[in-house]
Amino acid sequence: MRRSITEPEESAAAVTTMVEYMLISGILVLLLIVIMFMANEVFMERPANQVRYYAFTDIGNGISTRIVDIYLIAPENGTIETMFDIPDDVMLTPYFVDVEGTQQNQEIMVHRGDVKSYISLAGIGATKGVTGNTTGSGWNRIIYDSKGV
Repeated sequence: MRRSITEPEESAAAVTTMVEYMLISGILVLLLIVIMFMANEVFMERPANQVRYYAFTDIGNGISTRIVDIYLIAPENGTIETMFDIPDDVMLTPYFVDVEGTQQNQEIMVHRGDVKSYISLAGIGATKGVTGNTTGSGWNRIIYDSKGV
């Protein structure tokens, strides 16, 4: 009498268990690959860009305040100049500051790459036009000349 090494039901159960393990392992490996591609964006880039945005907003607010202060003490005839310092970089990257917009709606834009922060000039653009740009490195100047030069 010959004996069978495995019964058909045991063989089917073993194959079913192996296929189940392979499917679960394949799905988990696929999820791991997706998470690896998203991890840099979710855990590194997005929080860093949020910190940059808030730092740019603070810098823009400081520059806007300085421009408004100069406007308040500006002489009717004459020139006034001030020097100020802003951070050289934000998170070890340089950035740029631009004044843009129409004379009625001027804004300070602090930017680097895709991260941009816009700050209003508190309505002084309607009476005094403000133009210019700068970077964070070194000392920066605000110059007011009543002749408009």
